[in-house]
Amino acid sequence: MFWMKTSVDVIGFAPRTARAAAPPLEKREAAQHADNGVRIDHLRVRYGARTVLDDLSLSIGAGELLTVLGKSGCGKTTLLRFIAGFVKADGLSGSLTVAGRDLTHTPPHKRNLGLLFQSYALFPHLSVFENVAFGLRARRLNTADITRRVADALQLVQLGDMGGVMPAQLSGGMQQRVALARALVIEPDVLLLDEPLSALDANLRASMRSELKALHERLPNLIIVCVTHDRDDALVLSDRTLLMREGRIAQIGTPRELYDAPRDGFVARYLGAANLLPPHLIFPAGDRRHAERERLACVRPERWRVLPHGAPGAGRLGGTVTSVEWRGAETALTVALDAARSEPVRVTMLRARAQGDVPERGARVSLACATEDAVLVHP
Repeated sequence: MFWMKTSVDVIGFAPRTARAAAPPLEKREAAQHADNGVRIDHLRVRYGARTVLDDLSLSIGAGELLTVLGKSGCGKTTLLRFIAGFVKADGLSGSLTVAGRDLTHTPPHKRNLGLLFQSYALFPHLSVFENVAFGLRARRLNTADITRRVADALQLVQLGDMGGVMPAQLSGGMQQRVALARALVIEPDVLLLDEPLSALDANLRASMRSELKALHERLPNLIIVCVTHDRDDALVLSDRTLLMREGRIAQIGTPRELYDAPRDGFVARYLGAANLLPPHLIFPAGDRRHAERERLACVRPERWRVLPHGAPGAGRLGGTVTSVEWRGAETALTVALDAARSEPVRVTMLRARAQGDVPERGARVSLACATEDAVLVHP
């Protein structure tokens, strides 16, 4: 899959002048609205009567790592395939610009994009070196250039001494690194990752997530678009996260923006556990939010303080503990509030913040949170 033509041929996968310009964060901020990013305008994809993407417009800055998050069927993989040039639909409209070039009608092999799929798609009969070199040989590069660039790519993914090994001799995580090196060796304008971590176990997934983040820091000019259904991928990897819902953008912003200031209940719940309560339970009388009727108050589980039942103070909510789950560094409680028994409240007690003993199931407690820890969201 990695036969796309490249116009850049330098060691290190980025122009030396660009590397010497400014620190990565400054470059990303300055390039957010520049012409060397990715721009999608009014994208619609329809298969028969089913609309997969509905009037989606999006800009991705140079050097940005964007995760595309959402449930199965929301259109996130179709978005990635559109950027790659693989979407063929009876109802397709919209435009794509990459690094100032209109690629809307450009075939996939001329887009200079690196692709990493969930399955890795390594050739089992080729060594690690030859797997990585495959796209370069298709471009008819000379042997010296191929050797140098493959060595650089393997060094970049920390497999510098594994060129002669066969894929079957590698672990799942190492196979993924080989596939990543193969995607990077062509020096792409954009690296597209389609559920790159979903085939890994939990521990290896966390390790590879950190390695991808570190890799992006070493390639600060590379645009990465990563499709995932895992919110931890989005929270750890992203410069920005695009959360999709039924073919539309539910919200886009930094992971912290989506977590701390969700637009609605869907976004709030997707980015983590969220308690959505009537505002009058959280905001005191006299606060303009107290009488809010169109929106709900969103409070994250870790924002609650658990106090003895009947503890003095304004804004205390009495309730009964209905479940207790010990999770090592934290304990998760479920509390049925006296004032809203139909909406059990989830509470996270961090060990460092826990006040006294953790209450047992059936215990009576009071909950409190600061008004600044709550945000109003549409249901």
